Amino acid sequence: MHESCNERQPMRIVARTLSRILGHDEGCEAVRKSELRRGDHLVVATENSVYTIAVADDSSYHVAGGWFDRNGAVPTRTAINGCTWGGSVIQTRVVAARGLRLEFANRVVTSPIRRFWIIRAEDENIPEKDAALLAACGIRWGDRRECAEESETRKAS
Repeated sequence: MHESCNERQPMRIVARTLSRILGHDEGCEAVRKSELRRGDHLVVATENSVYTIAVADDSSYHVAGGWFDRNGAVPTRTAINGCTWGGSVIQTRVVAARGLRLEFANRVVTSPIRRFWIIRAEDENIPEKDAALLAACGIRWGDRRECAEESETRKAS
C-alpha cells in the first residue's frame, strides 16, 4: 500500500447551495431564451448527441437530433423547460449552457452539454465553418426560412 493512502487528509465538502447554483449561472457560458429571436438556430452538442433547434415565434422550438431522431419524432415542435444539473433545480431562462443538461417540455433531458453554436437568422452569409457544421447536422441554411414560413402559415390559419 502506498504510504500516502494512510495519511489523513481533511475532507473537502462542496455544497450545492442555491447561492452557489445561481452564481454558477452568472459565470458560465450560456445562451438565454431572451437572447434568441425567431429564425435563429442553435446547435447543441451533448456528450451523447447533437440537437438542432430552430427558434419559432411563440416560445416554441423546432427540434431535431438526439432523442427525437432515435424516436422518429423529427422535426418536433416543442417548448424548452430550461437547463438542469441533473437534479430538480432548473434554470428556466437558459436554453443551453456548458456542463448542464437541456430539458425539453416532453421531459426529455439530454446528457451534459459540451458545446453549442448560435446562428442568427439575420446572418445571410454564414461562415463556411458554420455552414459545414449545419450540413453535418443535416440542416441546409435555407431550412431556417422554411421554419419561419411554417410559423407564419400556422398563424394565418
